Amino acid sequence: MADEHAWDGEFWDSRYLESDRMWSGNPNMILVREVTGMEPGTALDLGSGEGADAVWLARRGWRVTGVDISRVALERAARHAEEAGVAGRIEWRPHDLGTSFPAGTFDLVSACFLHSGGDMPREKILRNAAAAVAPGGVLLVVGHAGLPPWEEHDGHHDAHHHDVHLPTPQEVLESLELPEGEWEVLLCEEYERTQQSPEGRPAVRTDNVLKVRRLGQGVS
Repeated sequence: MADEHAWDGEFWDSRYLESDRMWSGNPNMILVREVTGMEPGTALDLGSGEGADAVWLARRGWRVTGVDISRVALERAARHAEEAGVAGRIEWRPHDLGTSFPAGTFDLVSACFLHSGGDMPREKILRNAAAAVAPGGVLLVVGHAGLPPWEEHDGHHDAHHHDVHLPTPQEVLESLELPEGEWEVLLCEEYERTQQSPEGRPAVRTDNVLKVRRLGQGVS
């Protein structure tokens, strides 16, 4: 499918239907590291996929709104939540975040690997994410810092990565246009992790993380 269609529900539904499970089923390691110890409250999980992050949060007492453009992914996520016994703590909502965004404010807004080819307005979406953080709440943005090593080596680019700008954490911070004096930067850095290639070989990949807190009363 052409890259210009890489940010729409049909594209992502078709990708999810290629296999019974696209992702590992495990929560993102940086989400686990950075949220562990926070007082549970309300959370918004942007690009919730098959629900691993949302289920992990719900198991720890958070009330979660999981958002994804793919209804196939949301159906799988709902089954995952049922199996985990936390369906009552999660609300699943279909959204094309480029054109609509969940109402309300949240103690935690998480956007982990919210990348897509085509014309997904990622900076606009992340600014909306920051606006949805309640006073005292946290915005956590995790993203890729570069292509997977196996794509760099073989020159292959699939529609998910092709022509996707992968900003540094500082660029992400600047693009949020946060009002001075209203936010605290808790973390803005790159990190390395090991990921298996499609052939099953371990490879080191560089990603980045930005964690900012809106000043004011709220959870800690």
